[in-house]
Formats: sequence, structure tokens, C-alpha cells
Amino acid sequence: MRVFHGLPRLADRRGCALAIGNFDGVHRGHRALLQRVVEVARQRSLIAAAMTFEPHPREYFSPEQAPARIANLRDKIEGLGQAGVERVFVQHFNCDFASLSPEQFIERVLVQGCRVRWLLVGDDFRFGAKRAGDVALLRSAGARAGFGVEQIGPILLGGERVSSSRIRAALSAGDLALASDLLGHPYAISGRVLHGAKLGRQIGFPTLNLRVAHRRPALHGIFAVRVHGIGSGALPGVASVGMRPTVDDSGRWLLEVHLFDFSDEVYGRLIKVEFVQKLRDEAHFDSVQELTAAIRRDADRARALFDGATA
Repeated sequence: MRVFHGLPRLADRRGCALAIGNFDGVHRGHRALLQRVVEVARQRSLIAAAMTFEPHPREYFSPEQAPARIANLRDKIEGLGQAGVERVFVQHFNCDFASLSPEQFIERVLVQGCRVRWLLVGDDFRFGAKRAGDVALLRSAGARAGFGVEQIGPILLGGERVSSSRIRAALSAGDLALASDLLGHPYAISGRVLHGAKLGRQIGFPTLNLRVAHRRPALHGIFAVRVHGIGSGALPGVASVGMRPTVDDSGRWLLEVHLFDFSDEVYGRLIKVEFVQKLRDEAHFDSVQELTAAIRRDADRARALFDGATA
């Protein structure tokens, strides 16, 4: 799989079958759309491609009101690749891009950049400055430029639409089971292990620290987790996603993971943290001693959970 950033320039003369969307989480609904793209690409000897946006358009227009993010860009691209996409176009959503008229978007981005031959969009797709473009305009332009347009309806689970909004709500509520059902896999966040303040090591609970890439992540609190990417199997532990109110007033989000019976140095290693069960919300404690006691209780609960799962 190849990833292009900015306005695409696809040199392959075959052109592509393209899906367009934010693809936050690459959930079951997204994968149904992508499966159709891959199918058509194989039938017509095209490249299976997807276009996504960074940042999310709503983050660009209204940062304070933007939705929480389910996935970072790395995890989104990985999900697209797992769905069979061969090319990913990451379009930087900035002032220039937001000002493109629907006609300019079609000509510059779809026709000249992506060399689109077949296009698939969702049932609520709009595009161009002020969201002025619709599927009817796409079909008309496609008839002139030589690409077909197909629209896919919503994918339902339990009688309700599978959507990023439902997944965000489930994660915010700590309902990891529902989030996993909607995603089609356990919820996880990947990242490289960073150097931290080493406070966890001082109080007997060393942590692996990962940066949270977005202004506001979709879940927060204390969790039992499994970590992939270290050794041959998943390692159990306990993790915090939050702002560390007891020891930090910077307002920055951080993912901290304490692995059980593990002390190796893994700075710079790319790991994936799989969230198994929420234990509690993040809380402020009056002292480091109270914080340490709470972490110990969290670790004991997580250990008991994993011991029960393997008994």
C-alpha cells in the first residue's frame, strides 16, 4: 500500500476505484464500502483507493466543537490497508482545500490527481466549498469525465446505523463491548513509547507513555489492557488515558500503560494498546500517596480480570 499526502498525483494509467470519507475508526460500515471498492477495482483492473482528510473537516472549521477522535492517522491508514486498499490519499484539510468549489474538487482532485475511473460515496456525501456539491453533480461530471458514481446506503447493526458517532458514544461511556461490535474488532490505540517524567517508576509502577495525537480522544479513564508489539504475545497491564490531574496541570492528554512483571527499556518501540475493560474514571487525588494506592487497586483489579480470563 502507498500513502500520498496533499493533492494527489497518481501516475498509474490504470486509474483508480475510489472511496471518499473521514474513515474515523474504519468500522464495519466503512469496511462494507471499502469491500465494494476492492471488488470493483478487481473487476475493472483498477487500483483500489481511499481518500481521507486530516484534520477532520469539523476540526478545521470548529476546533472546540469537533468530535472526539476514535483513531490516529496511523491506525486509520492501517485499517484502510487491512480492508484491501492499495492507495491512500491523505488530503490536508486547510484553507486552500476548503475553498475549492465542487467543480474544482472534481477536476483538480478526482480527475487530475486521483485519475478516478469509478467513485463510491456514502448516502450523506457532500463536498466542495460550503458543502455545495452533491451526488447529482458528481454523476453529471462523471458522465462527462469518464468515471462512474455509486452511492451506498447505511450499514445497520441491531437495527441502528453503524457510525463513528455511535462508536464515540460507546467509548465515552466505557462500553467497550458495543464499540468492538461496531468496529468489528477490539478497540486499540498504537504509538511509539516516549520518555516521560519517570514518576511511575518512582512510585513502583513504571509506565510506557504514548502521546495522544488529538485534541480530544474518544475514550478516557483507567482500563485493563493488553499490549501488542513487545515480545511474541500480548502482555497484560493497566492503562490511563487522561490529563493526570494529580501531577500535571498542562492540559495535555497522555496514554500511560503499566505492564505487569515487565521492566525492559522499549523507548521508541511502536506498540498497540488494546482496551479490554474500563475500571473507573480518571480522578484527582490530594497526594501522590493516594494516587499510588489507587493505581495499586487498579492493577489488582486488572490482574484479577486477566487471571479469571485464563483460569
